[in-house]
Order: sequence, then structure tokens, then C-alpha cells
Amino acid sequence: MILALAGGVGGARLANGLAGVRAPGTVTIAVNTGDDFEHMGLHITPDTDTVTYTLAGLNNAELGWGQKGESWAFMEAAKALGAPGWFALGDRDLATHVLRTERLRAGETLSSITADFAERLGIAQLIVPMSDDPVRSMIDTDEGELPFQDYFVRRRCEPAFRRIRFAGAAQARPSPGLLAALKQPALETILICPSNPVLSIAPILAVPSVAECLAARRVPCVAVSPFIGRTAVKGPAAKIMAELGLDATPAALADQYRGLIDGLVIDRADADIGDEAGLPLLVTDTLMRDEADQRRLAAETLAFAASLPR
Repeated sequence: MILALAGGVGGARLANGLAGVRAPGTVTIAVNTGDDFEHMGLHITPDTDTVTYTLAGLNNAELGWGQKGESWAFMEAAKALGAPGWFALGDRDLATHVLRTERLRAGETLSSITADFAERLGIAQLIVPMSDDPVRSMIDTDEGELPFQDYFVRRRCEPAFRRIRFAGAAQARPSPGLLAALKQPALETILICPSNPVLSIAPILAVPSVAECLAARRVPCVAVSPFIGRTAVKGPAAKIMAELGLDATPAALADQYRGLIDGLVIDRADADIGDEAGLPLLVTDTLMRDEADQRRLAAETLAFAASLPR
């Protein structure tokens, strides 16, 4: 069994690679839900949907979110009636949000709904939210505190990032699927995907007992760097790290995960500074251009983790 912690496009791509090189039912992908929010009366869970669509082969690779072949009739009609247009809901994507919201209001858990959607879309691995309880990422900026999607989408990450807090995290419980994976006797490896360490992975680690379980692990835990050549492959990770006074380097990433990981996978472009991380390294090509790259990186990362002392 493999447990992967994921969020964002990089996390979804490596998760898809893992799904492609492992037998069905042997990978649990625990996804960040700190980005979740309500919009136009609908419960939106962006990272979970990105992972789900990617593993189902439905993702919009060009945009990095939503479904391929999308249309926008609903948004055009909604905006004509005065709805906010800063967060776009595609017609295909809308079906997911409407059905999820209806089922949540009927008392189902996010875990149950996510598992059902994955099964209906033919996904053979487990996708689980980090928690069924609400945890919301709140960004402290030079313009005051902003809910995550306001900072990330509406303001396009323009305000200066000062810190992040996870509202509700102290009261949250790990989802049953995440807790089961952490305590699974057959667990072989834990992977932290190449996701933004502050926005995507920190919310997962903020859920009580998750970081403690990682620190007490009896299996290798390896992180894949989201940085290539001292910058982020996609998204605002490098900007945020700089505004926090940190470098987008293997050493800075290792510090973010200190005590939680046993090894680090970095790109060849960062090989000259890799030793500064102070951890065993796998130096390889970490850019995932297509599914072949995703599977190659997943296989290399798993082999690297298996080579580490337990």
C-alpha cells in the first residue's frame, strides 16, 4: 500500500503516475481540502476535483483545472443576471458541484461522495479528503486576511503573502480513509507529491494527528520537490516562499518537512544545490510533460523510497 499526500496540478499528475504503476486498490491519495469553499450556493472542492478528473482522464490539461471539452453556457447566463464571474464554473464541472452539494446537505460525508464519484468514473485507486470536517485556508496579506480562493483566484495571488492559518483545523479529524492508510499494516511508502508546501500540504499536516503519524512512521516518507531551477513549475509557490523569506530550493523544502521525510526527489536543474537539503536525494527529471513522465517519475520515486533504510 502507498499513501500520497496531494494538492494542485503537480499533486494530481504524480497521483496519476502512481495509479498507472501500481495495482488497483493499492494507492490512497489524501487530498487537501483547505481550498474548499461555497460559491453561488455550491460546495466547491478544487483539489479533490483536479485529482479525480486527472485519474479519470477528464482533466483540462490546458487550464490545469476543470474538465476537458468544457462549455460555459451556465456562467454566461449567470453573469448576465448579475452573478460574480471571477470563479468560473463550467457546464460539465457544474454537475459535480451540484450533486456533491445536494448529497452533503442530505447528510453524506465528503469521503463517501468522493469515493462514489471516483468509482462511477472508473478510478481504481482510493481518493480521500484530508478531513470530512471543514478546514479553511485563510491568507494573511498586506491587504488583510483573505479566504484562499479570494487570494488565489479573485486577486490572482497579487497581495503580499504574510502567513496562513487553517480555520477549523484544531477541531478537525483525519478522514477515515486517511487514518486507515496511515495505520495500514501493509503500508510500504508515504509520498508527499510535488504540491505547494504552504498552500497544499501544510493544510493536511495541520489536521491533528497527521503530522504526528508521519513523525512516528515505520516506513519511508519521500517528498518530490515542486521546484525546478529555483522556481515553481506552476503556480505561486516561488512567490509565496520569497515573501516568507524562503528560497525555492531543496534545502528550503527539506526544512518545511523536517522530521517528516527521509528523502527528497529533486530535478537535475537543482543538482548543484541538492546537498544543502541534508537528506538522501534522487536527482532526476521531475517535469511531468505527459502520462509517460508521470509514470516514470512515480516508479523512480517508489524505487528510491524502497532503497532508504527503514
